[in-house]
Amino acid sequence: MDFFATLIELFGKTRIPTQVSEVDIRGLFTNPWFLIPFITWVSYKLYRQAVTALALTALVVTLWIFSGSPMMDGLIINGELQPGKILLVAGVGLVAVIIAVYFLFVRPK
Repeated sequence: MDFFATLIELFGKTRIPTQVSEVDIRGLFTNPWFLIPFITWVSYKLYRQAVTALALTALVVTLWIFSGSPMMDGLIINGELQPGKILLVAGVGLVAVIIAVYFLFVRPK
């Protein structure tokens, strides 16, 4: 239990959630210091035909973009969860889990 308390304390001190929420996506994907290694990695995975890695990377990027969408901004208003928007978020999460399970466990390499 001390391990988790230390980990939570570390996240609090480093402000990781705040830093992740303040990322400028448009600036990130126009920055050559990010874009060149990212394109190189994707090209290498295409060359190696690593479809699973590419699909999971696309899934993570898509979920990251969805988490910053206006839909997620309106999910909690004044500290209260909006029940009308839960179904869409749960559906997106369920589809993401199904895709991840398919590529990790069902699809043969």
